[in-house]
Amino acid sequence: MTSPAREAARTLLAVLLAPALLVLLVSPAWGRGGRNHGDWDAAAVPPLPPREDAARMARFVTHLCDWGALATISTLQEVRGRPFADILSLSDGPPGAGRGTPYFYLSPLQLSAHNLQENPQATLTVSLAQTDFCHKHGFDPQSPLCAHIILSGTVTKVDGAERDFAKHSLFVRHPEMKTWPSSHDWFFAKLNITNIWVLDYFGGPKIVTPGEYYNVTFE
Repeated sequence: MTSPAREAARTLLAVLLAPALLVLLVSPAWGRGGRNHGDWDAAAVPPLPPREDAARMARFVTHLCDWGALATISTLQEVRGRPFADILSLSDGPPGAGRGTPYFYLSPLQLSAHNLQENPQATLTVSLAQTDFCHKHGFDPQSPLCAHIILSGTVTKVDGAERDFAKHSLFVRHPEMKTWPSSHDWFFAKLNITNIWVLDYFGGPKIVTPGEYYNVTFE
């Protein structure tokens, strides 16, 4: 049986912790876009492009999403040569100024980065399931109505002016990256896109060429 003293202590602790818990529940997250970085609110996804414009849809999804699943070819002895997928944060540019190329912040300590050193070929999948769009409309993440795209190509390190752009693009949308330990030898990389598939409706994927993808302009 709980003693009156212990019950009183629990009540006092609950009263003291309540304000802190409330702050945690209502405060903005430091993840997607960080505080005051002008990113989209999860409940206010911009209107989707017309579904018949697959290239524009691909660019839209790439820019809206800030993480994806990157599949590489494993170098781990246990699964060498097999597909290996991992979640990576990404950005194709500051909010409202995306260029279409996904950039990553990688460390040689990451399994995916280690795989890429031996074989730079990779495939990236990003989906509107990470926003509130699909949940709001009752679309299952696997449904093609929950638009997602698949980008295939090679991952390479970036330098010079492009490195500066990649750094700004990633840090403005993932501010926590600034605090990651320098001892991990972080570097900036990009996906050089060679193939694009768009799934945003029934009937199978739509194929978009890199030329069509990069020729999309936004007002």
